[in-house]
Amino acid sequence: MPLIISVVLLVLLAATGGWLAHRAQQIRSNLASSMSLLPDLQAAVVARDTDRASAVTDELTEHTTAARSAGTDPLWKAAGLLPFFGQNFSAVSEVTISADDVVTRAVAPMVDKFAALNWNALTPLDGRIDTAPLAGIAPTLSAAATTVDLSYGRLEDIDRSELLPQIAGPLKEAVEALDEARGPINGASQTAELLPPMLGAEGTRNYLVLVQNSAEVRATGGIPGALAVLTVEDGRISLTDQGSATELGRFSPPLEVDPEQEGIYSSRMASFMQSVNLTPDFPTAASTAQQMWQDRHPGSQIDGVIALDPVVLANILFATGPVELGSFGDPAIDSLLAETELPTALDSTNVVPTLLSDVYAQIEEPVLQDAYFAAVAGKVFGALTDVQGDGKQLIDALVTSAGQGRLYVWSASSEEQDLLAQTDLGGAALGPAAGGAAFGVYFNDGTGAKMDYYVRRTVQLVKSCPGDGYSLYTVKVTLTNTAPADAATSLPEYVTGGGAFGVDPGRVRTNTVGYGPAQAVLQRARVDGAEVPVGSFAHGNRPVGILTTELGPGETATLEMDFSKVVQETEPVLDVTPTVQDPADVLLPTEGLQSCG
Repeated sequence: MPLIISVVLLVLLAATGGWLAHRAQQIRSNLASSMSLLPDLQAAVVARDTDRASAVTDELTEHTTAARSAGTDPLWKAAGLLPFFGQNFSAVSEVTISADDVVTRAVAPMVDKFAALNWNALTPLDGRIDTAPLAGIAPTLSAAATTVDLSYGRLEDIDRSELLPQIAGPLKEAVEALDEARGPINGASQTAELLPPMLGAEGTRNYLVLVQNSAEVRATGGIPGALAVLTVEDGRISLTDQGSATELGRFSPPLEVDPEQEGIYSSRMASFMQSVNLTPDFPTAASTAQQMWQDRHPGSQIDGVIALDPVVLANILFATGPVELGSFGDPAIDSLLAETELPTALDSTNVVPTLLSDVYAQIEEPVLQDAYFAAVAGKVFGALTDVQGDGKQLIDALVTSAGQGRLYVWSASSEEQDLLAQTDLGGAALGPAAGGAAFGVYFNDGTGAKMDYYVRRTVQLVKSCPGDGYSLYTVKVTLTNTAPADAATSLPEYVTGGGAFGVDPGRVRTNTVGYGPAQAVLQRARVDGAEVPVGSFAHGNRPVGILTTELGPGETATLEMDFSKVVQETEPVLDVTPTVQDPADVLLPTEGLQSCG
């Protein structure tokens, strides 16, 4: 009898092992097939091939459903209770469940909506954007974002140190893939939730537009000299007012702003519209600009603030095509322009040099320069509100601009602002967007002129391990003044500043601001290798350092700030003021990414 029982047990064990091996093979093959289909799905979505996207999604669903069936088989789940080894079975079960949830509850519903979506309805036509498609897709995107977040959290919580390498490796890849997917899906969800009300679907909105002039750099991009007001009602966009920062004058006493930031950037940020964005914290700059405009325009209501630079206008013109300037409706500007050689049409290739260089060579009066800026912005907005043909290029242009930090949006609605703060559009120096090993390098002009058009910059993070168990990061910045040797006489006085603020014509003074991660310490600073004193501050729980340089034509300076006691081991993020340069030419790869653990 004992022999018979032993034989039966051996047979059962063999059968169980065989069945588990069969299920393992099913899981492996179906998940591998699922992964191989993802590039096809991505290509179909990018090409807007709805039939192909739907067909690939159907295949994906078949494979993830089969994998889940195998991974939640009663015998497989029972194997998860085994001592010493059961956690491997449980981990695989979680992977199959998450994969199937993401495909059936996130990908498939989004593809269905994608197939039915009228993409051109998302771009302006006859001056109006139809917000109904966005409102219709918002619940689906929200559910998809929640599914992906939950799946990511479930897999991230699994202790991979207790798993076999054959299980831990694929699990790590799955976690990384979900983490990479979270950003775009959450961004799409937030956009679909934000845009309808912000485009006036629930009532009229007024937005103050700050046209940032990168020729005189500020932390968020450039001096906001030209101003405009956009009014949006039920998706219909119109330009209802224009002005300049100069016209607003000085606010005395200064407006009330965050004392901590005022201590870093001085009361100028609360006294002049031109200086509201000395701080890199766009919500602070925007709310201050809102107060200033409303103070000088009694009875006006500003519901939000948008900041953009000439490169954004170039990106828009690439999508819309050239705009003929024609008459600006201002006799002073029209008569003045008739005497210049400025272009009569602007396109993606000439708008940046026109606004940041040529206009100063041919228009001497600062007030008229700002008026020209605002008028050009109005012409470009006019083109934006009547896009002909495929609007995908316009959407891509705005997404690219936001990703480069050239396009910011702030809302006076706290609920909307909470969502904006989680996106590239938010521009917050503190909060979720600045989490992890977050660094920032920002530039503020100290020349009082438009010489930053000639400054070339590179920014790089260099990591080292001083041996105290923490990481040390050096923020390395190189500045070069590429102005001509005779800039003092060959460039207009308005460009050089004429020495009005203590800087000799042709030279460039720059305040470089470095932000370290939360709880880090600004240890020391160097200029061209020599240690120098550094202005040391704190913004929230982030250390802030400021170095000032002054360069003549052809001169270069290299600045370094060391931030020690960095505890975050996530891949560092570096935010940099957008300038006239391509970001790819400014931001250099991080060096020394070894672990200091």
